Amino acid sequence: MFESLIKAAKVNPPFSNPFYAKCESLLPVNETRTIAAANAAETTSCEYGSAKYYALCGFGGILSCGITHTAVVPLDLVKCRIQVDPAKYGNIFSGFKVTIKEDGKAGLTRGWAPTFIGYSLQGLGKFGFYEVFKITYSNLLGEENTFLWRTSLYLAASASAEFFADILLCPMEAAKVKIQTSAGYANTLRECIPKMIKEEGMSSDAITGYR
Repeated sequence: MFESLIKAAKVNPPFSNPFYAKCESLLPVNETRTIAAANAAETTSCEYGSAKYYALCGFGGILSCGITHTAVVPLDLVKCRIQVDPAKYGNIFSGFKVTIKEDGKAGLTRGWAPTFIGYSLQGLGKFGFYEVFKITYSNLLGEENTFLWRTSLYLAASASAEFFADILLCPMEAAKVKIQTSAGYANTLRECIPKMIKEEGMSSDAITGYR
């Protein structure tokens, strides 16, 4: 410790000029030393407007819509039953109570499969088609008009995407409602779809969901 203090005192005597700093290096500078950094090429995960770009957007929609809607199936089930038979189910609290009493806790998950499949397809359409229509309309308008009318363009793209996304959702939504609200009709999606097709046909309102 004392050696370092002595060296510091020799470099900058404390009584000669304590406010003067001598910045000379104690170590000789190595002129031959070189420092190099890796030159990494700038890359993007995927090209904007490419098939991979649309696929990733669609996958994001599947995760966003499919998982979230499936998570609230119990609440959606009670809501649908209250709408169909308000005298029996009353409000949300009595709706949960009656459902658990009749079907058990597992009954609250009734309709989860068509919900997950249907809203995953809708999310795929919402996110994927939105990007498709946004780029398509932008190319039609040109760069300048796209900037000037960007809000209207986003609105048109989202409306177009929602139109096709809801068509993808309709069959699964129809099956979900029947499973949740029609007592004794079907308990699972595997039972429901063949029964709907047998009774009403492939082009029926129940299958297409336009009813």
